[in-house]
Amino acid sequence: MLKIVLKTLLIGKKSLTLQFKAFDMKKTILIAMSSAVLLFSSCAQEYNRVYKSQDYTYKYEYAKECFANGKYSRAVGLLTELVTIEKGTENAQESLYMLAMSEYCLQDYESAAQYFKKYYERYPKGYYAEQAKYYIGEALYASTPEPRLDQSPTIQAISAYQDFIDVYPDSKLKDQATRRMFELQDKLVIKEYYNAKLYYDLGTYFGNCTSGGNNYQACIVTAQNALSDYPYSNMREQFSILVMKSKYQLAKMSVISKQMERYEDAQDECYGFLNEYPDSKERVTAEKYIEGCKKFIEKHQKDPMYVPQI
Repeated sequence: MLKIVLKTLLIGKKSLTLQFKAFDMKKTILIAMSSAVLLFSSCAQEYNRVYKSQDYTYKYEYAKECFANGKYSRAVGLLTELVTIEKGTENAQESLYMLAMSEYCLQDYESAAQYFKKYYERYPKGYYAEQAKYYIGEALYASTPEPRLDQSPTIQAISAYQDFIDVYPDSKLKDQATRRMFELQDKLVIKEYYNAKLYYDLGTYFGNCTSGGNNYQACIVTAQNALSDYPYSNMREQFSILVMKSKYQLAKMSVISKQMERYEDAQDECYGFLNEYPDSKERVTAEKYIEGCKKFIEKHQKDPMYVPQI
């Protein structure tokens, strides 16, 4: 009986101890939270005091401290005013660059690009001129859309990088800028491929052909232009496949007076494709098309209805 009582007392003591520990932990958390709230409130009050201050030297130094500590939102609030107030002073140049970089770090790339441009226009020989010129491209690069969307921002970013390379041909950032340009050009290539593929997939649908022609012709023109504009693209084969397939389909659907000429053109395209891509996954397709073209040409080459009139 005594053992049971002692055991019960020990269990009760242990439970009480755990309760005290849990209470202490909650108390510690509450204290930490309270401290954080007080600290945040204190920082907010300090920021508001600086923001309202007319001591622009103090405000400038505080903005630099915010920027250095990664408090970019606060830095932007102060620097936006300082860029105007400090214009013409020694602090103006650094204020504008920090403002641009703060916007960039906050992922407001449109504003960042504008401020980097403004910096370079005001201070083309400034201390941060090279970095600002480069980051115009970086900000535009970060805001480029995925390939299926309008690629105007991509073209602007490529132009910005090219301008940077032209102005700073010996810059340490030249190689990175060049890589970015190639990457963005690949995005333009993909966009053109999507356009060409869409025309091919639309095939014989004429609802979108409001200005004459047809989808296969549009696919051929779009793909050939891409091959001309981006001769070193790693998507050359994909574009060539679309041209080959479209020419064959165009020949099949053409009016009688144009069929012979287009079948001959499709046959030449297939042979050219096999010469350039002998190991292509579409080799069988090219050989099948060649056979189809030969049969048509042999069957109708003496028929005046299929011979183009001169």
